[in-house]
Amino acid sequence: MEANDKVKKPLALNIISNKVDHKGFGAGSIDLNSVSGMIIDGEEAYIDEGTLHAKSKVEKGIKFSMNKEDVPNGRKCWIIWVAVDRKEGGQYYAGVTACEMLIDTEARRGWKILADHVNRMDRAMKRKIMLDNLDESEKALLKKALVGHNPEWWDRSENELKAALN
Repeated sequence: MEANDKVKKPLALNIISNKVDHKGFGAGSIDLNSVSGMIIDGEEAYIDEGTLHAKSKVEKGIKFSMNKEDVPNGRKCWIIWVAVDRKEGGQYYAGVTACEMLIDTEARRGWKILADHVNRMDRAMKRKIMLDNLDESEKALLKKALVGHNPEWWDRSENELKAALN
């Protein structure tokens, strides 16, 4: 391999780090090591590392508005915040929330409520399940993506998540 060839990391949900709590610089800051984002776009659900910085594949190059009327031809997309935790048997999907967006790729316009996205990410990190806003096909896509990513994590997940996606 040549020096300028980069090895591409496979996309994966972050696993909780083994950092020891401390009271020095950065104490009290939010640890995002346990949360990742997935995108549901049409008939596709996938992990997108850019979600944490609003730079997912669907968000890149889009100018966002807080008014839905500004995006009359937008397609519905979702950011799914997934928090992974560890219990006695191993890792599991601990918190999962969904945030709606409208994206008009051609017009490079979009709609989302940033405060809602931040609050729902926080809820996922606090191990909450908030998926009522997804329709049945979107829930099926999300379940398939979570099970496909790691069936053992799905098996160890709480019944609340399984009920929300069944």
